[in-house]
Amino acid sequence: MGTTGRTETPRERYRQQVREEVKDKAWQQIAGSGASALSLNAIAKQMGMSGPALYRYFANRDELITELIRDAYRSLADAFTAIRDAAPGPPALGALAQVLRRWALEDPHRYFLVYGTPVPGYHAPQDTTAITAEMMSVLLDACTAAGPGEGAGDFEQHLAGHREWAGGHPDAPPSALRLALAFWSRLHGALSLELAGHFTGMGLDPARLYAAEVDSLTR
Repeated sequence: MGTTGRTETPRERYRQQVREEVKDKAWQQIAGSGASALSLNAIAKQMGMSGPALYRYFANRDELITELIRDAYRSLADAFTAIRDAAPGPPALGALAQVLRRWALEDPHRYFLVYGTPVPGYHAPQDTTAITAEMMSVLLDACTAAGPGEGAGDFEQHLAGHREWAGGHPDAPPSALRLALAFWSRLHGALSLELAGHFTGMGLDPARLYAAEVDSLTR
């Protein structure tokens, strides 16, 4: 069914099928050569289509990358909201941390597309921030429920005047804002290093390191 409740036509269903196949091929390219090497012409050749024919489904490389980024953010946002909706009250920070790690390990290429090195020459549209705001909303609920935390230091005072990124949480205390930022930056730092293989020769268990970071944040 379409968004208006009407039945999709065979042409619309075929168009959507082709777009999904193009995205599948794009992920295969990203896995092999990285997002910066993404080529619509190469995908068209794989699918037995001409370049101009494929451009009827995606106008250019950036439009395709945007769709992939939206899908990636959407999948993580849905995972966060599923945890939130599974029980009454805000979710526990530890539960959100495990959701984040499972999502990252499930598909490292998807993770690095949105949280890795930016694609040269690509600029994401502003509407992708609406999806990331959903994730931050769930996180801020959890951080606010976690308690007052430490007293208001210099950085908390700074956050009190720089809270635009908090979106729909105008009343979240500065301590919750700081905890949310610490959660996001520290856990993404550990995940990025793990997925890039930087712990391989260190003889440590990345899962235990991640758990220790979570424990430090939620203690």
